[in-house]
Amino acid sequence: MTIKDDIIVDIETPTGPMRTQVFRPVAEGHYPGVILYSEIFQVTGPIRRTAAILAGNGYVVAVPEVYHEFEPAGCVLAYDQSGADIGNAHKYAKSIAAYDGDAQATIQHLLGREDCTKKIGVMGICLGGHLAFRAAMNFEVSAAACFYATDIHSATLGQGRHDNSLERAGEIKAELLHIWGRQDPHVPLEGRNKIKARLEDVGANFQWFEVNGAHAFLRDEGYRYDPELALRCYGLVLDLFHRKLR
Repeated sequence: MTIKDDIIVDIETPTGPMRTQVFRPVAEGHYPGVILYSEIFQVTGPIRRTAAILAGNGYVVAVPEVYHEFEPAGCVLAYDQSGADIGNAHKYAKSIAAYDGDAQATIQHLLGREDCTKKIGVMGICLGGHLAFRAAMNFEVSAAACFYATDIHSATLGQGRHDNSLERAGEIKAELLHIWGRQDPHVPLEGRNKIKARLEDVGANFQWFEVNGAHAFLRDEGYRYDPELALRCYGLVLDLFHRKLR
């Protein structure tokens, strides 16, 4: 499907307007909604291309700027050490309540769109994987795909570096898809096992894949990108969304 990729909205959140880019099929109709959460660098070229893949498969995709409290609308951080330092500083400066408020505001935006069927899924990468996990705690979300989600195992997301994501895992009623790179130092084996054990304990409905890939293997820029592995993983995501959102 061909897509529209030039839709910009400013969603009102408890901490101010949040610039959000929306991708959707060109064809008129009603489509399930997906929130796509970025890495710490915000809405970069690779994130836009991921959004385009989802939209081209029949979804209305909302991509929020996760650091709207700290950066001007439209800000994209560079894939370099300076960009990483800024993104990580923001990650720990923003409160958990603000992240959760953003999620609910984006869900309500999608539910209120005339082109949305009211079925909602979420996908996230790195920081975004953790945000997708938390967004799935909202009852409106039916499916969540989390790529190498950081800080869940260590409970260090947000202001004060203390989150309750694992504690609240039992609240997730959506089907979860977790994909991890076994060569990713950000979430070591011990951390992955801790998350998986917690999901088992609470009886979560989840799929779990550990692949031979580095952190950021999905990002189609840089030396860690694995095109073959990325293609297989997109298939897993689309299978989940097609089953749960259509």
